Amino acid sequence: MIHSKTIAIGIAKGVGILVLAALALYFLYLIKSVIIYIVVSLILTLIGNPIVDFLKKRLKFNHVAATITTLTFFLLLIVGIIMLFIPLILDQGRNLSLVNTAEIEKDILLLKNQFAAFLDNHNIDSTKFFNETNIPSELNFSFLTDFFNSIIGTLSNFGIGLASVMFITFFFLKERVLFIINAKYLMPDAQEERIVNSLHKINHLLSRYFIGLLLQLLIIFILYLTVLLIFGIENALVIAFLCAVLNIVPYIGPLIASVIAAILTMLCHLGGDFQTQILPVTIYVMVGFGVVQFIDNNISSPLIFSKSVNSHPLEIFLIILISGFLFGIIGMIIAVPFYTILKVFGKEFLPENRFIKLLTKNI
Repeated sequence: MIHSKTIAIGIAKGVGILVLAALALYFLYLIKSVIIYIVVSLILTLIGNPIVDFLKKRLKFNHVAATITTLTFFLLLIVGIIMLFIPLILDQGRNLSLVNTAEIEKDILLLKNQFAAFLDNHNIDSTKFFNETNIPSELNFSFLTDFFNSIIGTLSNFGIGLASVMFITFFFLKERVLFIINAKYLMPDAQEERIVNSLHKINHLLSRYFIGLLLQLLIIFILYLTVLLIFGIENALVIAFLCAVLNIVPYIGPLIASVIAAILTMLCHLGGDFQTQILPVTIYVMVGFGVVQFIDNNISSPLIFSKSVNSHPLEIFLIILISGFLFGIIGMIIAVPFYTILKVFGKEFLPENRFIKLLTKNI
């Protein structure tokens, strides 16, 4: 009887824990926008901390003035990007919303027919090629209208998100010392020093990492823009920016960027002959993008990231690769920051472990 009662109590507790976990996950889902705001604010804080320290040490700003100046810099940078790119995106979205999508389909089908003629002229069966590559004979691009309408709808809510992120970031930057002091009350006394040291190192390394990431994207943007301007591609600024942002996703992002650049290049020269104009320019752009990605993969990225988080380039490559296999694109994006956090805690709490010593000898 007592045994049965114990089992029943255990089952009830298990069910209760599952219900609470489900409710917690549902609650997190409901406030997902707030969580995104906090994560973005944390990233901006990590980027902003070195700027605040520079203003305080070199220019003798007080803490509040340095915080406000840093936040103003972020705001001006974001507004500058919006003023530069959003009107073009909205204009394209408005056009796609109003123009009959049959015109878009007509342009794409014209490009396909020109490509088919090019294949036939070179003794390649275009029908067999399209069948084997699963390219349909008729393409439906009505989804583009809904897609760009959704972008416009998202942009209409951007102001709320921006204001929220700036407000949260202000207090993260201004009260960072207070946060650490308050956090100490939640830490076990025996581990307080190690935890605080870990947090300081994580803050330093991740600040360097995100600044390095911005530097990498800037370099790629300039190189992409140079390639597109050389070959006279319309809206080169927007295309270069979007392709550079895609590089946030390691290895996969650059491939997607190249495909997008190739498609937009062909559409840009759609009125010309496929064999003598469209194809050569597209190949040149793809070669240019390939050179940019070679420079990024072999020079800028390994140098920037290995220096920013004090890890070997091969180490970073393997961590990103493993994270991609385990957790997909999101895993690839967060791989380096998360791995850096683990290394710091490993060095603080397991300093005598040989494997940890080997991995953390540079931090």
